[in-house]
Amino acid sequence: MNIIRNTAAIAAALVVAPPIFAHHSEAGMDMESVIAFEGTVNRFSWRNPHVYVIVETEKSGEPVEWELQLGPINILTRRGWTRDSLSPGDQVAIRAIPMADGRPYGILRSIDKEGFALAAWTQTPAVTATATSLAGKWTAQRPGAGPGAGPAPAPAPAPGADGAPPCTSGFDCFFKANLVLTDAGKAAAESYDPLSADNPEATCVGRPTPSALVSARGYLLEFDLSDAEEKILIRSEWFNEERTIWMDGRTHPDGSETLVTGHSIGHWEGDTLVIDTRNFDDHRSPYQIGVPSGSQKHVVERYRLNDDGTSMQAEFMLEDPEFLAESFTNRKNLYFSPHMEMLTGSCDTENAGRWLN
Repeated sequence: MNIIRNTAAIAAALVVAPPIFAHHSEAGMDMESVIAFEGTVNRFSWRNPHVYVIVETEKSGEPVEWELQLGPINILTRRGWTRDSLSPGDQVAIRAIPMADGRPYGILRSIDKEGFALAAWTQTPAVTATATSLAGKWTAQRPGAGPGAGPAPAPAPAPGADGAPPCTSGFDCFFKANLVLTDAGKAAAESYDPLSADNPEATCVGRPTPSALVSARGYLLEFDLSDAEEKILIRSEWFNEERTIWMDGRTHPDGSETLVTGHSIGHWEGDTLVIDTRNFDDHRSPYQIGVPSGSQKHVVERYRLNDDGTSMQAEFMLEDPEFLAESFTNRKNLYFSPHMEMLTGSCDTENAGRWLN
């Protein structure tokens, strides 16, 4: 069972899953290569934030155990996977993006189980439903979108550090391509090691607003307006987040009172819900690129149901003058998806930190 390393050109020809929001981005990965090998499943860890399969193979006649990262449970479930999709003893053929330092760790690109390819991606059901308010479940993935319309946004290529190839998709690339940094932001990003315990997600600390909205192509959002005069709840599959938007006229508390999700107050401007969020906890890397956020971070969101009721327009404005030299505004459509099930789950600290040095 030899390991074969393919070039990026060969990798592009593979039938593989579209990019997913890897919780440690592409840091430390040899994105120009794909390794291919056959082996035996030792363990299948069905846990968040990413599912893992542990596969034993051989290299130069010696046994090697590979840790292979898949997507999170909610995305895999929608592809038809279950906790029983792989079992110890299964014979598998693997293609994966390897770590640049040679460790037997990779991001899975394709897997054949005893001659049968497991589902890489499923077409989004072409279900169109009509909402009368913002209440309900919403996704940024257009109904009927097929393979290649995966959850990761695809901004213009962002320059890689130290001559590395540019990243072209994913959560981190979205922010690399769009955020203009202050000197403090640049210095923090340069000193950040995402493959160390400095990465908050290694201990299951999620990323606050506007992360869930940026990630809404892969992670469902739910708006709960059942007590809308007092508060609106916004839930996300993204790190099982639940935000409270206070609608009762209160103001933000003193700056000494902070929350992981920030403190959100809302009001209606006609038919547009406007949400103002401040008082965020300090966070070492909320954009997954090593740029922190702190006491000056401020996010304003605006949500309005579109005329046909099948979608809403969502917008956020992000500013943080300590680390961001300019404010950043982004807009997208969210599609009403009452047929979809919210698939949330707790983050497992063992799986969260598997990739650390």
